Formats: sequence, structure tokens, C-alpha cells
Amino acid sequence: MSKQRENFLVIGGSGFVGRHIVDRILARGDAAAVFDIVQRHHDVPFYSGDICDEGQLIDAIKKSGATCIIHTASPPHGAKDPSIYYKVNVDGTKAVIAAAIACGIRKLVYTSSAGVIFDGNDVVNVDERVPYPEKPFDDYNDSKAKGETVVLEANGKGGLLTVALRPAGIFGPGDRQLLVGLYQAYQRGQTHFQVGDNNNLFDYTYVENLATAHLIAADRLDSEVAADNAEPSESAVTAATEDWASETATLSEKEALDLSIALPPVSATVGNRRVPTCVARPLGPYVVPPPNAAALEAAYASPIASTNVRPALRGRFDQFSENAMAVCKTHPLRVAGQTFFITNGEPVYFWDFMRLIWLALDPPHDPSKRAEQRIWVIPRAFGMALGFLAETWAGLMGKEAGFTRYRVGYSCATRYHNIERARRVLGYEPEIGIEEGVRKTVEWFKKENNLP
Repeated sequence: MSKQRENFLVIGGSGFVGRHIVDRILARGDAAAVFDIVQRHHDVPFYSGDICDEGQLIDAIKKSGATCIIHTASPPHGAKDPSIYYKVNVDGTKAVIAAAIACGIRKLVYTSSAGVIFDGNDVVNVDERVPYPEKPFDDYNDSKAKGETVVLEANGKGGLLTVALRPAGIFGPGDRQLLVGLYQAYQRGQTHFQVGDNNNLFDYTYVENLATAHLIAADRLDSEVAADNAEPSESAVTAATEDWASETATLSEKEALDLSIALPPVSATVGNRRVPTCVARPLGPYVVPPPNAAALEAAYASPIASTNVRPALRGRFDQFSENAMAVCKTHPLRVAGQTFFITNGEPVYFWDFMRLIWLALDPPHDPSKRAEQRIWVIPRAFGMALGFLAETWAGLMGKEAGFTRYRVGYSCATRYHNIERARRVLGYEPEIGIEEGVRKTVEWFKKENNLP
């Protein structure tokens, strides 16, 4: 049976992430509409309104004929009044859920943030079991965590299925935060300054990969409950939710087999690397070829072959180990009511990523403009002291500090996440690597700003 055409309402669809999601929706032949406060594009139906106004949301849902809501709306970092974060990310999200239930919407995908579990300490290959910190790093991430909680608690209510995605370090064409700040540093000739020792790995997510992840999550919500695209009733969703949450939930034979096989490494940037084995290898120099020479070379050349299968070796702290799944409160392979870290799966050293962008910003005929400058390293402790002094001076002068302890802590922290759950449960795979993503991002930025 062919897939039924989906109608998406993208809340915040005029924004950076939201617009890329709209593009992906249209590219696959589904219908998209946007609910936002500003209209920047005119190729899809647009509904202007306040995200905290349930009535305006209901009106937009009904007029758009939406069957799925993707909620990406959020104020950017750096707001002077932090109350705006809670108004949009918490109160606004509650209004979205109420409107969705009132209109009988069956699916809600929420754009959360990997920062919801960050408290200033290092984040080293963590998975979704990590709880929210007792003391949040800032108001933005605290509000996102509270909004995420509201979304997850709404799963199963009124026939609504929900899922939250947690991207980290989003970048790509259309970005007007990260790239603008890096270009300002480039213009000021500050690219040779480094705070910290640059031994901290950091996660980034190319925006097109993130947009794809949203649509994958929306599709998987359907497949968990309703076969043949049938409309899931509230009773069906409730029954499924109770089954997933039961202590007796067990894995099927296929699920158990899948978990016993290791995932291949993410190869979006580095490409595929085959390890020669006794059944799949290049022949090398020989006097007489082995009798199965053709089979050996064919197996080695094959991008997907049974010889690629490796057993998954899991320790006791692995999220998919028997010990971990035995105490799991919900089915370990469900989508509805769950969170998923979404990254490029290619953690890189923090300042290496910045320099990759700065090098790409260099004019093609003057590659030494920034690249060959000597790097000046500022120790983290000294950077914190400078940040305190800068904040104090700015406060006395009634200005906003450009160099802060927040920025020092952010640039010196290790922050990378385990995306095995997204790869296994959602079927998410990063399609565009860090290197290609930076190239496409800088090309867009140069064209946008008439740069050489």
C-alpha cells in the first residue's frame, strides 16, 4: 500500500531548523504549513500567531489540515530577559500540546536540545539515561528541559504520540548565530586566540541531518502503533503505551539479533574503511592466486556484505546490555514518549571545528590570511579570571560583556553524546559529514554576504 500523504504543521517554520524541515517535507512530496510570528518564505501556507495562544494554534491546525506537528520554536541563546525562554519553551509547548489534543493530532515531534543534561561538567559519550542536572547550566537549557518533560508526559494523552530530539551544536546554511560570531572574530583578527588546551571533544549537528531526523521520528511514531496508516485511536495508543511500559515487555527474536550486531562506524566524513579478513581481502602479491580469489576480492569490494557483521561487545554500563534492559522502565526500542540525541556522530576538538570554518572563510587566493598565524593559548583558569573582570567592567559601564565565564566554560567543556539509540531505534544515519557541512555552510554565508 502506498504511503498516505502527510500534512505537517511546523511551529517555528520560519526559523533556521524549521525552514530546513519544511524543505525536506516538500522534497518528499508531503504538505507543509508554518506557524510563526514572522513570515520569511512564501511557498507554503503561513499562519501568524502567538505560540502561547491555544486558540490561534487550534485555528492554524484546523486550517492547515495537519496530521503531524513539528515544534521547533524557541528563542535564541543570549536573551537579556530569561523569562522569554520559559514563556515560549514551557508555556508555549503546553499550549501546543493542548491544541494538538483538542484537534485530534496523532503525532508531535519536539526539537529539544542536548544541553538539557549539561551542568557545566564534561559530557563524555553519554546516552539518554542521564537525568536532568540538579543545577542547570543556564535558563535556556533549563527551559528546554522543562518543555521536553511536558512533551514526554503528554505521550498517549488524547491519542497523541510524542517524541523529543536532542541536537547538539547545530550548524548549516541559514545559521545566523554560530557563523556570525565566528565571522566577527575572523574580521577582528582573533582567530589565533585559543582558550583551553583544545583536548575537549565536541558534538556538532549539520542542520540537514537534523531535519531528516525529524521526519524519520514522525514516520516511526506511526509504524509503532498503526499498521497500514490507520488512524490510531486514543485507546490503541493508551494500550500500546501501557504495554511498552510494562515490566514484562521483552524483545522479539529480530530485535535481540539486531542488538547483538555492532553498528558500523559513522563514515559521513572519513568514508568507508574495510578491515581485511580471511574471507574478504585484497589479494596482494602472489605467484599462484588462491582458488577463491574472485570471491575474496568481491567480498572486500562489496560495501555491504555479511563479512561486515561484527558482534556487539557490551559492558555492564551499556544501555543495551542485558543488565541495563532488565531495569529499563519502558521498552528499550520504542520511539513514542522517548528522547533521542541527534548529532553528526563525529565529535571533533572544539577549536579544530572553529579553525575549519575560519580556513574556509579565507579568500581562495590568500590562504595565509588567517591560517598561518601563531596560536596563542589562554589557560582555562586564566580565561575564567579574565571573564570575571570583563563582566565586572561591563556591568560598571552598563554594557554587555563580550568575553564571559559562560563562553570560557562552554569552549573548554567536553560535550559529546552516544547516538546508538537514534541509529538503532529511529534508523537515523548522518548523511552529510562535518567537512562537507562546513563547506556548504561557508559557501552559503559567502554568497549571502557577497564575500570572495
